[in-house]
Amino acid sequence: MATPALMPVPATRALSGSSARADDVMPGVTPAASRPVRVADAGLKSGLNAGLETGAADARLAWFAVNALIEEAQLTPKPALVDRRGSGAHRDLNLDTMLRSAQALEPTFAALSRAARHSAPSATLRTELAQIGRAGEQAMMHATGGSNAHRGAIWIVGLLVAGAALVDGGRTTQGRYVQRDVQPAASHATAAGRFQALTQMTGAIGASGAAATAGTAGFDLASTVCALAAQIACFPDRFAAPSDSHGERARQRYQVGGARREAQDGFPHVAAVGLPALLKARANGAPEDAARLDALLAIMASLDDTCLLHRAGLPGLQAGQQGARAVLELGGSSTAAGRAALAELDRTLLSLNASPGGAADLLAATLFIDMLVRLGTGGSQVSWKI
Repeated sequence: MATPALMPVPATRALSGSSARADDVMPGVTPAASRPVRVADAGLKSGLNAGLETGAADARLAWFAVNALIEEAQLTPKPALVDRRGSGAHRDLNLDTMLRSAQALEPTFAALSRAARHSAPSATLRTELAQIGRAGEQAMMHATGGSNAHRGAIWIVGLLVAGAALVDGGRTTQGRYVQRDVQPAASHATAAGRFQALTQMTGAIGASGAAATAGTAGFDLASTVCALAAQIACFPDRFAAPSDSHGERARQRYQVGGARREAQDGFPHVAAVGLPALLKARANGAPEDAARLDALLAIMASLDDTCLLHRAGLPGLQAGQQGARAVLELGGSSTAAGRAALAELDRTLLSLNASPGGAADLLAATLFIDMLVRLGTGGSQVSWKI
């Protein structure tokens, strides 16, 4: 089966779960497309259980990943981030650059899925995925003319693509996933403890609460994908050169976890923060774009974002976290007071030349997992049941 073609994206949202009417959309926020969510090729909808060949299943996951990046980039208005209004705090990026970068990464995400499918978390798989990811970075830089649009997302979303492929590859004939006992036990046990601590600290819903709000099957799928991706991340990249990235320097200077710790901990800002916030906002009747903005703000409120730290130090991080909390405390981005606070947060971060890029990557990861649950990893579809 041929790889599904990406839909045109500059004028309209690529994949949207919104069914809001025009009069439901809040002022100042770009409305999501009103049509139901659907994949490019209707034949993909039934997934692997309808006999899809492996290549099509890998293409499906890659398509979800690319569309998650596109959805995040197009979401408007985001605080100091690239969106439909402009470049935010970024001088070398704009929406067109972000879209070209996302589309250039489709072969990378497909290759990550292909490498992980029918495999298991291991040092060998970790090394292979890292090599694919580095090649993807080169493709991204070529597409953007040298601008780093999605390096962090290649790591974050790429690992989740691999986790989703492992779920597909590990299904029995009854459709259940068979967990492989191959995790680096000490590292993963420590990560699980940090995940639980963050869940309690943020007041986010845990496994039982998520099951009640989202449906047990949806939460189980999301949790399994995140856990498998975390197992991969806990293995070392044997051929990685010493990192001197902006994020790594900020991580060391301010002694925060960064993207590596987020992955090794099981993506707590996705599973325990972003997804619950997204589902809660939807359940409360918020328009889809407002629900996604609230998910971004929930992530910002508790994330030690190395992008903010690199650009503006602790004052930038504190401004981002406190401003995000203020919007949420005023009812979120769908209320008039929340919109005013969001605009003030945007002005504050722009004045500091600070951009919450780490939170943006995790929102894209949240949207990716949301698509997996709503449309299926390649097996049967699962509903959040909200």
